[in-house]
Amino acid sequence: MYGYKCEYCDGIVREKVVAQEAFKHKDGFVILENVPIGVCDKCGNRYYHASLLRRVEEIATKRKLPERIAAVPVAAFQ
Repeated sequence: MYGYKCEYCDGIVREKVVAQEAFKHKDGFVILENVPIGVCDKCGNRYYHASLLRRVEEIATKRKLPERIAAVPVAAFQ
């Protein structure tokens, strides 16, 4: 799925399983856990497979239920 050249540098995009990755969707935020993503081994740019983005959309649009819902703290900068 990965192993191609990064579009921003000379690095190679390699698969990495990350503990949590947050995604912004027009219907809100979705956090996936233990998710395989592509990460450039040189600049660190992240790449997402289409199947992963479809999963985010399914959860954001409530076609699939999340395992749990987490509260996110919000505060003004000053």
